[in-house]
Amino acid sequence: MKIMHLLPSLSSGGVEQVVLELCQGLTEQGVECVVVSAGGPMVPAVEGAGARHITRNIGKKSLLTLFQIGKLAKLLKAERPDVLHLHSRVPAWVGILAVKRLPASMRPHVVTTFHGFHSVNFYSGVMARGEKVIAVSRCMKEHILEHYSSTPEENICVIPNSVDTEQNFPEYRPSAQWLEEWHRTFPELEGKYTICLPGRITRIKGATHLPPIIKALKQRGIPAHAVIVGETKKGKEAIRREIEQLFEAEGLSADVTWTGHRRDLRDVLCACNVTLSLTLQPESFGKTTLEALALGRPVAGYEHGGVGEQLDVFLPEGKVPTGNTTAMAELLAEWYTAAPVPALPVPPPYRREDMIGSHLNLYRNLCGL
Repeated sequence: MKIMHLLPSLSSGGVEQVVLELCQGLTEQGVECVVVSAGGPMVPAVEGAGARHITRNIGKKSLLTLFQIGKLAKLLKAERPDVLHLHSRVPAWVGILAVKRLPASMRPHVVTTFHGFHSVNFYSGVMARGEKVIAVSRCMKEHILEHYSSTPEENICVIPNSVDTEQNFPEYRPSAQWLEEWHRTFPELEGKYTICLPGRITRIKGATHLPPIIKALKQRGIPAHAVIVGETKKGKEAIRREIEQLFEAEGLSADVTWTGHRRDLRDVLCACNVTLSLTLQPESFGKTTLEALALGRPVAGYEHGGVGEQLDVFLPEGKVPTGNTTAMAELLAEWYTAAPVPALPVPPPYRREDMIGSHLNLYRNLCGL
């Protein structure tokens, strides 16, 4: 069985990580995986997993991308994948239109995955046009049913993203060398109650809610310090400046650390006291929060979306009414003296083997295997 995955690129990101994990798990099961994207720093990892990568500029929001439809149709004829798995909107349009150019006997089965809450319109609707549509959480399935009613419920499969429990487990601890370097790089964190907010610097990640939370904790005499872990991509500089100004306005400029993108996020999550999710819109899944929970670290988050679903399973007391920074500060103040422990071990369907097995079963059923 051959699976072809389409996505814009292989730079850092949740979708890219899921595709990498699928390639790793599926190739171990004897499945041939081909990944088509514009490339990026994760290509060696994908190829190291045993998959092949083919470079095509199929993800750019430009009319020029339409020229990729014919090229992809030729590639599909040459590769003859059994399943074409579409992970993003522009590649999905290219893929759907390319499949239509093929004779019926040569067309692969088409699977789409809703990795996020896209704006609801005709353009986004392409993600609901697969023979099977994967939702990465129950709330994602509800979103599809509400806004894309032409998609039968029986065609929607809930397959959550996963955590590698061999890499993320409660007994894991950063090395002494790592901790020494961490404190050398960020000496301001020594002795502080560190509140970690991971994720790219965007408005919807909710970092604008951090200043009042940190202020409320400090007013209680708690040495709170915000640790914002994530890159500021081009075009997002204004929101970072806005967040910095909010901290400055509260007199908290010395109480926030910006680490930038980190490849050692597992260690960072362990080094911080609490991980937060402050997304202002429901998050489709929340992979970083799941990793923190699997590491046995306390997580507090707004109660909506995929993160709310995770907290229902692992740490219900970590759910806070969405947008209520006062309630969040009160909870963190309680945790300062007595940090809770998530319910572990990680249950199905959140383990890596669950995600791989569910995808494999879906592919096999489509192909009649």
